Amino acid sequence: MLELYPWQQPLWRQLVARRQHAHAYLMQGPAGIGKRVLAEQLAARLLCLQPLELSACGACKSCHLLAAATHPDLYVLEPEEADKAIKVDQVRELVDFVVQTPQLGGRKLVLLEPAEAMNPNAANALLKSLEEPAGNTIMLLISHQPSRLLPTIRSRCVQQACPLPSEAESLAWLQLQQPQLDDRKALELLLLAGGSPLTAVRLFGQDVIGQREKVVDGVKKLLKQHISPSQLAESWNALPLPLLFDWFCEWSQGLLRYQLTSDPATLGLEDMRTVLQYLAEKAAQSKVLALQDWLLLQRQKVLGRANLNRILLLEALLVQWASLPAKG
Repeated sequence: MLELYPWQQPLWRQLVARRQHAHAYLMQGPAGIGKRVLAEQLAARLLCLQPLELSACGACKSCHLLAAATHPDLYVLEPEEADKAIKVDQVRELVDFVVQTPQLGGRKLVLLEPAEAMNPNAANALLKSLEEPAGNTIMLLISHQPSRLLPTIRSRCVQQACPLPSEAESLAWLQLQQPQLDDRKALELLLLAGGSPLTAVRLFGQDVIGQREKVVDGVKKLLKQHISPSQLAESWNALPLPLLFDWFCEWSQGLLRYQLTSDPATLGLEDMRTVLQYLAEKAAQSKVLALQDWLLLQRQKVLGRANLNRILLLEALLVQWASLPAKG
């Protein structure tokens, strides 16, 4: 089991100091800040038969079973496939677990991640267990996007905001994990990860900096009319759609901020500042607002894994982006 991250220590001390625990916690915060590790550590300590002041003992039967991933009183519920929904049948199996007697005589723990992956039927099936938990059961729900949860789910949990590391904490940890990163690259990677250090490590492994350079270069060629929207859309076939829409949403917001403030510092990362400043000065604000509304709508569809025609979607995006400088 991974150790807690440095920025989690203050909250951890608060959690372990509690004499009584809620029957359900909603551990929420952006992806990539270590919520799963925090939940696993809390589950381990709550299941431990001889807990220490700040941790599980690591030596009792419960701790050994956890280490072997065979603990009978821990139930982990996740999507059956990555990026898929948690289905109602999965939650019904969880409910069957909740009503059983703990096999080691202590607590039962449920770890559910990500909670927003439950489809509506699954979420409704969970409500009764959240309302009337059986026996000594504690549920730890992990959510990267709590606003996507049913209000009735949120209201039945203690909502526990998980700590975000400061920029300095994130950079220190990131460079410890990837010593080859210089200060500038580490900061760029962290900004691309929205400030989430674990996400930054994952993005580094996926060569997101290289992908970003390819996209920025393509956008510049598009605006100079050196490449058509359809050709550029085809050339981006291997790039993740969520990443592309994150960047274009970020850029459209930068355009609006600059149009309102004329402050170059609002334009985001250095690689697109000149382009965004040019577009902000040439584009009608109404067109930027319309594009941003469209981007946010399409991004929701992408994140919701809607059945989209990738090439047509990107071509529509690039046609609108290329037309921004025309004020008419």
